[in-house]
Amino acid sequence: MRLAPDTLRHLPVHVPSPPYDFAGQEVGVVHFGLGAFARAHLAAYCDAAMAAGESGWAITGVSLRSRKVSEALNPQGGLYTLTEHGEGGPATYVVGALREVLVAGRESEAIVDRIASASCHMVSFTVTEKGYCRNADGSVDAHAAGASFYPLLAAAMKRRMEQGLPGLTVLCCDNLPENGRLLGRLVKAWLEQEAPDVAGWFAAHCTTPSTMVDRIVPASTPADLAALERRLGMQDRGAVFTEPFSQFVIEDRFAGPRPAFERYGVQMVADVAPYETAKLRMLNGAHSLLAYRGLRAGHEFVHQAMGDPAIRTDVERLMRQEAAPTLIPAPGQDLAAYAAQLMQRFDNPALEHRLAQIAMDGSQKLPQRWLATLAEAQGPCPAILSGIAAFLWHVADGRWLDDPLADWLWQEVASRDIPAQIVSVFGPGGLLRSRWIPSAQDIAAIAAAYEEQMS
Repeated sequence: MRLAPDTLRHLPVHVPSPPYDFAGQEVGVVHFGLGAFARAHLAAYCDAAMAAGESGWAITGVSLRSRKVSEALNPQGGLYTLTEHGEGGPATYVVGALREVLVAGRESEAIVDRIASASCHMVSFTVTEKGYCRNADGSVDAHAAGASFYPLLAAAMKRRMEQGLPGLTVLCCDNLPENGRLLGRLVKAWLEQEAPDVAGWFAAHCTTPSTMVDRIVPASTPADLAALERRLGMQDRGAVFTEPFSQFVIEDRFAGPRPAFERYGVQMVADVAPYETAKLRMLNGAHSLLAYRGLRAGHEFVHQAMGDPAIRTDVERLMRQEAAPTLIPAPGQDLAAYAAQLMQRFDNPALEHRLAQIAMDGSQKLPQRWLATLAEAQGPCPAILSGIAAFLWHVADGRWLDDPLADWLWQEVASRDIPAQIVSVFGPGGLLRSRWIPSAQDIAAIAAAYEEQMS
């Protein structure tokens, strides 16, 4: 038996089903990149809104390449379970916010139809850093963008413009600095090149609020799915596993209607930047340190790396002594309490978050996570420098290297000694461009950390 609308009645009583008419909800959100994170985060908040009596916030998911998610979820009527792994054991419930998953290319016209519908008010994204098709200088790569979401969004906006429909809230939910402004700038630039008749309408009628998203969502494993099937008495091929914690901070700048997000735990704020920067430098920076140092030490999961005394000490140092002093917190934002909360979350043994998953796409992540801190730090940052040493080892080792610049990185690292590697990758004119320029002392510290980790 497989999870579906007509099998919900067979679920155990301790697994709640949607308390609303999920099949009768209109699609209010079209979301590009409907991976596990989006299903555990944005979709869960829309589900909470409809469970509380709001209507019209069902989601059409869009996959830009793979059919895997559509093949998992469409036969289930969009239903899937969300399991939170906390101290009291797993807690599972069924999410009903997802209406369908469409695949770009074969269903592009249907995607445009959904965005152009009068019921649609938001288009959102979790397409990862590389999904926004940026050149090295931050401008939009028009060629790559032509095979991404940009043409679909432009076609739908053109139709809305011609039909006199309201503008859209275009919401980036990826971990990028000032992600709303970034997305707005990229879309505007692409429209000016490829659809100039729509560019003015987009600027006048649409908004791109910035967001900060936070929830640890490991990739589901066969063991996770098998254990869930035993507990449910049925199969769920779209199941998602996560932690109880969830944070969503949104700049309150919408083009039209939105769910009453603030009733369901979302922080609606005038400025997302203090929360976003704290997450990037403290949480994400610590995660990258755990990933590269942990893999080098032979660990597989975050909680295992946290159990390594040397790594644990440096994780806490990175958050409290290196990243936090570079931040300007918002009123009421307690960075010391945030660091303590992060340490507790990383320790969760029930959440098997793989270090190799975190280590992916380092070239896209490290400028925001580490190099921005190094550029603003007033003192030494030995924890981050040890992370850079581990990253260089990670590239040279190659076993887990999954990065859009993997070939370039490997060639640079494989053919040079450690000081030359540092200058080539991180120095002025290096590929990972930032405001940080490694000093002679930094290079010596990284080289020493590398030798220590290799011993």
